[in-house]
Amino acid sequence: MKVNIANHDGTIQWDGVYYFALSNYPDISEWELRKLIYLDDYEKHYGRSIQIQCENDEILSIVKQALTLPEKYRNAIVPDKITECTACKYKGCLTTFVSHTATIENAKSIMRSGKLLSAVRAFNKTAIALVHDKRNAAGDTADYFDYVMFAWGNCQAGDRLVMERMLERMPEEQDLSANFKPGVRFYFRYNDLIKHPDFIYDGYHSVKIRDEVILSDWLFACIIPENNKMEFENIVPDSIKNKVFYLKNDCKDIWDWSEKVYDYILSIS
Repeated sequence: MKVNIANHDGTIQWDGVYYFALSNYPDISEWELRKLIYLDDYEKHYGRSIQIQCENDEILSIVKQALTLPEKYRNAIVPDKITECTACKYKGCLTTFVSHTATIENAKSIMRSGKLLSAVRAFNKTAIALVHDKRNAAGDTADYFDYVMFAWGNCQAGDRLVMERMLERMPEEQDLSANFKPGVRFYFRYNDLIKHPDFIYDGYHSVKIRDEVILSDWLFACIIPENNKMEFENIVPDSIKNKVFYLKNDCKDIWDWSEKVYDYILSIS
């Protein structure tokens, strides 16, 4: 994997390139070095390597040195707020909660099973088949489909991906505003979920869990759009009914919805 460190607007992996943004470019923090160390670990585990690209020689030198001394940074503390991306109201990713967002139909399957499942298990397809699926626009590698993946709780990326799945193309501005249809968000406390026995950190996703996450054991809250309430009331497991909430989407766009949902999560935490 190529890791391109620069003054990017945000961090994303796409088609084999990790566009690695820094919170305070050109300074690189111990947390950001920790991310690169765990990315290197993860890629080596799957028989791959990382190639660091950076036009700033000082950053490049610091990164290369850190990769030779991984234990020095492996336990760097996760910040309360990560400011690699500042596009939302919070001006950064808040790290108390992580979330997994599903389409309405996939969320129904999740409720019936009581579990979040990796793509391999949820769709009963091989990882190789999923690599070649047209929905794999980002070009994720086969191992990604063995995990349930999570984003920071106030991020809109999950709902953006849901719209991409619904449209079978990249969402346009209208799709994320007037035509926006939220998915179902499953929220977990970060400090709880990293204790899951199948947790792994890959230096990119906030959390990855191999195979499955049992909702009754780990869920903090689930947010379902109020318009879909009748579709879910009779299929929510009794074990999590007190953790499921229905919110009205009276928001102008995906950003407003993300803020409304996260504000609600904070209000009940």
